[in-house]
Amino acid sequence: MHLSLESLKQIATRRAFLGDASTGVATAALATLLQSRTRGDENFKRTGTRIGSLSELPHFAPKAKRIIYLFQNGGPSHLELFDWKPAIEQMHGKPIPSDYVKGRRFSTMTGDANNKRMLAPVEPFAQHGQSGAWVSQFLPYTSKIVDDLCFIKSMHTDAVNHAPAISFMLSGAEIPGRPTLGAWLTYGLGTETENLPAFVAMTSVSKNTSCGQIFYDFYWGSGFLPSKFQGVKFRGSGDPVLYLSNPNGMSRPMRRDWLDDIGALNTIKLKQVADPEIETRISQYEMAFKMQTSVPELADLSTESRETLDLYGPQVEEPGTFAHNCLLARRLVERGVPFVQVMHAGWDQHNSLTTELYTQCKDTDQPSAALVLDLKRRGLLEDTLVVWGGEFGRTPFIQGDIDNRPRWGRDHHPYAFTLWMAGGGTRGGLSYGASDPIGFNVAENPVHVHDFQATILHLLGIDHERLTYRFQGRDFRLTDVHGHVVHDVLA
Repeated sequence: MHLSLESLKQIATRRAFLGDASTGVATAALATLLQSRTRGDENFKRTGTRIGSLSELPHFAPKAKRIIYLFQNGGPSHLELFDWKPAIEQMHGKPIPSDYVKGRRFSTMTGDANNKRMLAPVEPFAQHGQSGAWVSQFLPYTSKIVDDLCFIKSMHTDAVNHAPAISFMLSGAEIPGRPTLGAWLTYGLGTETENLPAFVAMTSVSKNTSCGQIFYDFYWGSGFLPSKFQGVKFRGSGDPVLYLSNPNGMSRPMRRDWLDDIGALNTIKLKQVADPEIETRISQYEMAFKMQTSVPELADLSTESRETLDLYGPQVEEPGTFAHNCLLARRLVERGVPFVQVMHAGWDQHNSLTTELYTQCKDTDQPSAALVLDLKRRGLLEDTLVVWGGEFGRTPFIQGDIDNRPRWGRDHHPYAFTLWMAGGGTRGGLSYGASDPIGFNVAENPVHVHDFQATILHLLGIDHERLTYRFQGRDFRLTDVHGHVVHDVLA
């Protein structure tokens, strides 16, 4: 095809126009990004505490400044740990009344729940502390700190399988793709440190467990928020964060020069196309450079006293364990990290209540209690919210053969379960809500997942209805279009 000189001039003119227009849009977008960053810097200068926060946040005075979320993947059995039901002991081995299971949805492993046999708790319960909270013998260390804990015994959720239920608990949606709680808080509130990520995730699994759950990256994802708000995963072996070490033959000054040149090229591209992911790439490179110094110092436990290490238990010096991650979580929030998500898998006791549940509790009980005590004695618990819980509970009826005790188990149960909170403006020594006599349904003061999320945001000074992000023509929020703050659990 042959084009005339006039046609070529017109094409060139159109290209120039579009190029100028796109540059204008890119410049405006970059200005917006830089303005947002400047607002964050100004806010940091004004308050002395936050970098990169939205100018309108917090909406009101927060009770908590940071969160450590001890997420127990798999669904810890509320009936084995916190929710004592003497009626179940009396009904052990008898069929569950049909009125409870009629019209209810269970996992495919249960199928038809009619005539399933009731299962009594494996270990006895006792009351503890001045509050008289019921805790089973599975958790001897947690039982000693019950007056610092706020139990919610009326949690309920919508999902019956692990990944959707975990996604729902952390992001407000069963389908992956929404920002998780840590991403929302990082986006809204910024951070107190420039040398560590604002949102850190760590994972662990009890040794020799039969639980085959996977830690999906979307459990700490940023969804449709810019990816600079996603969690940074700290590993349990080797370098805590991938690619922190300089390649062979590259010195730190050489890497600094290399990053400066790459950053300059990325900045040029950002001005051209205004893609926020380019800004994310720039910030990630800079954070990685800073973490070359901050992360090794963070991971060095030699400065911790023997008394502190013993507090967390025998696994504390073994990287990749829950105990080690709990101590790192305390060290992270001490250094200004506002959200730490510590995830531990193995709670899926379909046929291992009498075997693996003992190991699970041994691995997590002492470190969880130690974290609360350690924060408290350092003056950090008052404005640090600690959350302990999973995605759902377990059924009051057995999964398996009632006559085969070594294989006793319980299936997933979304209709009632228990979690606890400590510090951060919550009421210690409180047991809020209740399930029915067999722990099947919520009987008093129900707390839905969205209510729980709204309450967490409230503790951080955020109105959950006002923290939104426009995506595909709609304003999204963590609690979707639901959620009510549970004021009764607030100090």
